[in-house]
Amino acid sequence: MSLAANTVVALLALIHIYIMVLEMFMWDKPAGLRAFGLPKELATATKVLGANQGLYNGFLAAGMLWGLWLGAEGFGVKVFFLLCVWVAGIFGAATAARKILYIQTVPATVGLVLLFLVRAG
Repeated sequence: MSLAANTVVALLALIHIYIMVLEMFMWDKPAGLRAFGLPKELATATKVLGANQGLYNGFLAAGMLWGLWLGAEGFGVKVFFLLCVWVAGIFGAATAARKILYIQTVPATVGLVLLFLVRAG
């Protein structure tokens, strides 16, 4: 079960690294335009905002990777950063796009459940 929990955390970290790259470096490129559904003009005008969002997603990824690196002592770190992802997913789904719920909130919920099952067992 610990392997499953850590796998979910690692996958979420990789997703957030990917989101970081999209937002920081590809915001106004074809891949970024497709991912975020933005017209080129709007993406160009908001490129700095996208990069700022990307930086935050990078911090989320770094926190989850830090928790994994700490091993068993990283439980609290993993929980904290999964909760941050969960809240960001709820907010993003409510304000930006419903798909964020499935990209962030659902996997974060699965990760949290698995972590607490491991902790309880």
